Amino acid sequence: MHKLFDILKKYDYIVVFVLLAVVSILLMSRSTYYHHSRLAAWAGSIAGGWYQGVDNVGGYFGLKQENDRLAAENARLRARLAESYISYSDSVFTVADTVYRQRYDYTEARVIKNSWSQQNNYIMIGKGSAHGIEPDMAVISPDGIVGVVVGTTKNFATVMPVLHSDSRNSVKVKRTGIGGSLVWDGKDYRYAQVLDVPTTHQFEEGDTIVTSGQANDFPEGIPVGYVVSAETLKGTGFYKVRIRLATDFNKLDHVYVIDNRFREEQQRLTEATQ
Repeated sequence: MHKLFDILKKYDYIVVFVLLAVVSILLMSRSTYYHHSRLAAWAGSIAGGWYQGVDNVGGYFGLKQENDRLAAENARLRARLAESYISYSDSVFTVADTVYRQRYDYTEARVIKNSWSQQNNYIMIGKGSAHGIEPDMAVISPDGIVGVVVGTTKNFATVMPVLHSDSRNSVKVKRTGIGGSLVWDGKDYRYAQVLDVPTTHQFEEGDTIVTSGQANDFPEGIPVGYVVSAETLKGTGFYKVRIRLATDFNKLDHVYVIDNRFREEQQRLTEATQ
């Protein structure tokens, strides 16, 4: 208390000045409408700036929760797309409506570890066997293909992305339906190659490459990339097509793990046929 009185005594002139200034401003604001409106506007501007700053800070810290919510909602919407169902029709009786059964389920997951500059890259996601994630499940981003699950623990899973020397995926040209194999040469994470495309077919710059749907993992039509150039491999009769990948692996945040409900049935049939 004594220190407070000492401070007030030491700065008494400043205290008196501030008090007089405040009183003067209040009296002036009440004397005319103009001064009152200008003072109110000034106070409102300061308060508005303060609340805007608070809102911006709160919004920043709420982005993670909002992104998680939107990613989960996107997973639910993807599962309702037509390509996520398999069509059933009765071949004996005439049925007016086709019956559909869910074929693909989508699980949203966050990327917690990612590499894109190595010869063999891997991605770790924050969901595992406890969430229904299993090896051989396909993984996509909101923009396109990512890779395939190769290992799981209870709460985590590792994904082999297309940016891996052992990665092979069946793809096709969306415009023509011509198929090929997606591979990566280990050089630039933004680009990949499509092989095994016969030179009897023509490419156009910008042609869209999508998944073919012929494997047991990716649904048909998932974006893969866009044609940059095509060169003929001498003596083979096939192209080597360079594409710009649809997914930016340097910015992966959320992914979707795809569960093909008929994968085991398809695998059993394939093994029995072979």
